Formats: sequence, structure tokens, C-alpha cells
Amino acid sequence: MSEHRQILLVSGPNLDLLGEREPAIYGSETLADHVARAAKEAERHDLALRHVQSNHEGELIEAIHDARGWAVAIIINAGAFTHTSWALHDALAAFDPPVVELHLSNPAAREPFRHTSVIAPVADGVIAGFGGLGYSLAVEAVARLLEASS
Repeated sequence: MSEHRQILLVSGPNLDLLGEREPAIYGSETLADHVARAAKEAERHDLALRHVQSNHEGELIEAIHDARGWAVAIIINAGAFTHTSWALHDALAAFDPPVVELHLSNPAAREPFRHTSVIAPVADGVIAGFGGLGYSLAVEAVARLLEASS
């Protein structure tokens, strides 16, 4: 696998608690389960996956900045930062390759404060509400976007 065919998967705050936190909303699978699913799908498309999870906004921004040097795409589940972080928005806006926003639940079907994403305006698309399947769908979307641009 060559270095130039890697996707950065970004996981925001509290996603490290998946499997324990509100399983009725987020399911019983862990973040490691979702990352493994995404990595397996990436392999099917001759891509590799690097994952970073942090509960700290600045660490996520640094990972996105760093990805400008090596990633062919970013998949981001920014958690609650989806609705508040203009800093993540700006970091993603400075990243030219495809960006796919991802959510396990459907934010539009939840509390009103979750209905607005500050990430969506700088993403090529949003995948939401499909639970763990969303991770495979996000990688598939990236692969198709990369195919279309080559």
C-alpha cells in the first residue's frame, strides 16, 4: 500500500466511549469495531486508513493540518464539535481532497441543537443515521469520489 493512498478517519469527543455510552442511540459496537470495519472497506478499494480520536479540538485540528501532506481524503465524525467548531470547519476548508462527514445517529432526527452542522458546508457529503454501516458507506463514498476525480 503506497503512502499516497491513505484516508484519515477523525473521531471527535466522547466517541472513545462507544459501546458504553447511550447504546440505544449509538449502538453496542465500540469505536475499535467501527475503525476495523472502515479499514476492511478501505482495503477492498486499495486504500489504507489512519485513525485519530481525541476529546480535544486542537488535537483534531492538528491531525487535519498534518493530513494535508499525505491523505487522499478525510472522513470525520466530529461528535458534538459538528455543531460548534468553526475551527474544525476552517481546518477542513483548507484541505483540498474529499471530506465526508459521518454520524452514527441521524442528527436531524434528534435535539434541535444537533440539526445544524458547521462541518457540512466544507464536506463533499454527509452520511448519517446508518449506525456502524455508515463507516463502510463513508469509505465507499471516498473511493467513488477518488475514482470520479482521476
